[in-house]
Amino acid sequence: MNLSTPQQNEAALHAVDYWQVIKNRYGIILLTLLLVFMTAAVITYVMPKKYESEATIEVKPRVAGMSPLGSTMTETSGANRMTPQFFGTEFEKIKSRNSLEKVVENLELVNRWNVDKEGALGILKGIVNTNNIRGTDLISIRVRHTNKVDARDIAEEVAKAYKAYRAEIESREAERQLHELNKAVRDQEDKVEERRKVLATIVRTKGIIYKGTDSFYGQSGVDEDQGAKSALQTYHDLEQEKMQLESQITSLLKYDSDQLMVYAAGLNLPDNIIRNLYPQYLDAKRQLDGYRINGLGDKHPTVLAATDQIEKMKRQLDEGVVNLRDTLKAQLDLATDRLKTVEVRKDETREEAIRRGLDAQDYVDAKREFETDQELLQTMKLKQMGETISRKIPGESVEMHDAPVISNSPVSPNVTLNLVLGAVVGLIFGVGIAFFLEYLDTSVKSLEDVERYLQVPVLAVIPKDVGILHKQSGMSPDAEAYRILRTNIEFNRKNPEDNAITVVSGGAGEGKSTTLVNLAYICAQGGYTTLMIDADLRRPRLHTFFDINNSVGLTNYLTTELMLEDVILQTPVDNLYFMPSGILPADAAGILNSRRMSELIQDVKQRFDLVLVDSPPILGVSDASVLASEVDLTMLVVQHRKLPRNMLLRVKQAVENVGGHVIGVVLNNVDVRSDSQYQYYTSYYTYYAPAEAQVGPPMAAAQAGAPQSKTQATAAPRGGNDSELY
Repeated sequence: MNLSTPQQNEAALHAVDYWQVIKNRYGIILLTLLLVFMTAAVITYVMPKKYESEATIEVKPRVAGMSPLGSTMTETSGANRMTPQFFGTEFEKIKSRNSLEKVVENLELVNRWNVDKEGALGILKGIVNTNNIRGTDLISIRVRHTNKVDARDIAEEVAKAYKAYRAEIESREAERQLHELNKAVRDQEDKVEERRKVLATIVRTKGIIYKGTDSFYGQSGVDEDQGAKSALQTYHDLEQEKMQLESQITSLLKYDSDQLMVYAAGLNLPDNIIRNLYPQYLDAKRQLDGYRINGLGDKHPTVLAATDQIEKMKRQLDEGVVNLRDTLKAQLDLATDRLKTVEVRKDETREEAIRRGLDAQDYVDAKREFETDQELLQTMKLKQMGETISRKIPGESVEMHDAPVISNSPVSPNVTLNLVLGAVVGLIFGVGIAFFLEYLDTSVKSLEDVERYLQVPVLAVIPKDVGILHKQSGMSPDAEAYRILRTNIEFNRKNPEDNAITVVSGGAGEGKSTTLVNLAYICAQGGYTTLMIDADLRRPRLHTFFDINNSVGLTNYLTTELMLEDVILQTPVDNLYFMPSGILPADAAGILNSRRMSELIQDVKQRFDLVLVDSPPILGVSDASVLASEVDLTMLVVQHRKLPRNMLLRVKQAVENVGGHVIGVVLNNVDVRSDSQYQYYTSYYTYYAPAEAQVGPPMAAAQAGAPQSKTQATAAPRGGNDSELY
């Protein structure tokens, strides 16, 4: 099940309602559209023609200056100008007072326009427009003026004035920057001179020695502390020598004689006879062993001589070992003494080295600061030289690409645009006024309005421009609306004997009399003997529909002794009778509010099936209230979209206040062609209306002007041919 259908139907209904409002008030919409459109056309016609001239310029950053060394210097201020707000800033500069004052002076606009200076500036601000050409860095300067030559001259002069104004700003800024740079160079020179003096003082007081020719700009030229290094190295050498002697002495003490000789022979010491003697000793022992191998005995002279020699050499080796030990001890004592002396020297040179290092550090720091400031000074001088050279190089930061020309075609007013806007605005205003009037309109617009506010049924909806049915040839589709009215009256009256009905309306011109005549005609066609009484003694009209003389009628009957048959006339329509109003009296309400009038109503109710009484508007006079109290039922005729709802309530209350009974309402003069909500109600009139070929021969008309006798009127059947009711 689609739950969104009711909402869609409701939305569609609202759309139809809106469209209905537009259709109902299309005249106001068209009138408003026409008025606004014509106003736009007139305004466009009387507006002065304006011509436009355009100048296209390019705003460029300052050209970077060239360094004397050949490299391009960086222009920091130019990079910062191209910010997201760049063009907006330049637009304001173009329209600034300083720039426009130059235009006023150069073009002599005060005399040309015959205004004061402030007035000329105000006019310029209003006619000069600037914008950025999309996708480019170009600025368009547009000037609109009634004089095409002035437009061209102003556009050109604005571009020139902006160019001069910008050049003035840049020149002033460059002068300020150069002044600040010169001042900074002088301050840096003073600072470098102070650094140089501090460095010279340190050199003199600390005794710093320089090397080379680049002492100020190269590495440090101070001698390193070689004395401290030499003393430390000597101390380490002596300490190593002492440790070596101690090791040698320890080894001589722990070895036996043979091992001691072998060890002593390997020592590289001065006066070490063991080093040379010990190899000879070993050779003598090998030679002795050789003799014995050759068979010489111990007593052999050669063996004995060799043995004596070996023993002698052995004694020399022992003595040499003793001497070597003493020599090593003496050297150890000497090394110990030298080590102590060198240690003292080492400590002294270390303190001296620390002091000299601190002095050297002061020198290095002072020298570094001096060199840094010196390099900065050189850079600043190069910058100063570059700025000086760049100021001598001509350059333009504003370049005009398209010069303005005289325009021969006006750009304002735009006739097409103004007329289209006028039509659109007129249509919008027209629709708005239509809906506003619809909101203010409290008249009856629909059947629901009638039934909601009056609490009575709608008996019929009568289309607009319905004519007199008995004068129309054939079967009119409009008759179906009155057949519906006849049927609804029949079924809405509670008592069948209530056949006297008065037709009233709130005001004049609502179609009350026409509705009564057509209803009477339809009822007569349906077989009802119908009597029409023209009780509108103010402005009677019923006799005009039948071309009957109005000289004798209701008033004559009420004021004289005339018989009823004398004032009731038969119309050319069968079963339809008519009582004219008669001569108009001075006191219509008094005549109607009489016993004879009541007797008349009771009498005609007995003679006719249906009695329809026409009355004046109920809100204007009291006649209608009197008639409503005399008859059985009252039928209200309400013209569509005429009287406010509160007035209709007063109409109903006026009837009920005199004891009348409202049977229902006839909604008259409805434009069913434009009011779509009534089309479903009346769309079947034509469809179900009988064709002329199906209609029988017309009813025989009675002799015109021949009044029906009382016997004939009395013999007229009551409720005859009920089968013909719709």
